[in-house]
Amino acid sequence: MDYRKLGRSGLTISAVGLGCNNFNWTTDEAQSRRVVDAALDAGITFFDTANIYGRSGGSEEFLGRALGPRRGNAVVATKFGMEMADGSRGADRSYIIRCVEDSLRRLGTDWIDLYQLHESDPTTPIEETLHALDRLIAQGKVRYIGTSNMADWEIAHAHHLARELGVQHFISLQAEYSLIRRAAEATTIPCLTTLGMGLLPYFPLASGLLTGKYRGGDAGEGRFGKIARLADRYLTPENLARVDRIADWCGQNGLAMTEVAFAWLLSKPVVASVMAGATKAEQVTANAKAAELRLNETQIGELEALLQDE
Repeated sequence: MDYRKLGRSGLTISAVGLGCNNFNWTTDEAQSRRVVDAALDAGITFFDTANIYGRSGGSEEFLGRALGPRRGNAVVATKFGMEMADGSRGADRSYIIRCVEDSLRRLGTDWIDLYQLHESDPTTPIEETLHALDRLIAQGKVRYIGTSNMADWEIAHAHHLARELGVQHFISLQAEYSLIRRAAEATTIPCLTTLGMGLLPYFPLASGLLTGKYRGGDAGEGRFGKIARLADRYLTPENLARVDRIADWCGQNGLAMTEVAFAWLLSKPVVASVMAGATKAEQVTANAKAAELRLNETQIGELEALLQDE
C-alpha cells in the first residue's frame, strides 16, 4: 500500500481508503467488522464516514467499535452538515459543536483526524463555520478540516477568507471523479492544485458502471435497478460506449477494469486517496490490490483517448 500526503498538509493517508457508508445500512455489525479488519490487514489506514451514514449515525458507531484498540493506526474522517433524520442540518457554530460531540461519542474516540463539511450551508456565513472549526482544532478534538460538494468559487473564497482571519483552512475536497465522470478536471482540480488542497474522489467506479456488470445497459438487480435517478445519470448510451471501449482495452492489456479505474485516478497528483465502499472483506482486499497497479504515460494516453466520444 502506498501512502500520500493530503494536499500540502501533514496528514498522511493510504492511497486507497474505505468508505463506510454501507455500515449499519446494508452491512450489519459483524460484516462491518470483517470489512474493517480486512482493510487494516491490507494496509488501508483511511476510513471515511459521516454522521448521516447508517441509522442515526450508526456507521460511526460500527466503525468506532470495529477499530477498537487499533484506533491509533487509523485516520478517521467524518462529515457533518447534511440533513439528519431529526431534520437538523447546517454549519453554524452551535450546530457544529453539537455534531462533533455526537460524532466523537459514536466513534468512541477523543479526536477526529479529518472533519469535513458535507455540503455548504447558505444560511450561515462561512467565516462563522471556519471560526468554529478552528476552535475544535485548538481544543484537540479535530486535527484537520476538509469540505465536500462545494463549488469552486466557494472553495477559493473559504481558503482566502481563512488566511485573512488567521484560522485553519480546508485541506481537502470530496467530489465525484472517475474515468466516466471527469467534470472536475475543468476548473475544480486546477483550483485545488493552486490552493494546495487534496482531492478525495467519490464514486471512483461510477457507482458500479466501471465494474463492467452493466455492459449492455441492463440495470438488473443492482444499484441502478433500485435507484432510477442513478440509472438515468450513468446508464447513458455515451457512457456505455465508453465502458465498452475501456473494457476492450483492459482485455487487450490483461488488466482488470476496476484496477485500471483506481490506477488512473491515482496517477493524478491531486488525488490523495481513492475511497470505495465494501460489503465484503474480499472487496476490500481487491480494492487495496488495485493500488499496486502503475499505469505508464502511454497507457494513460491510450485510455484517455478512448474516452473521447466518436
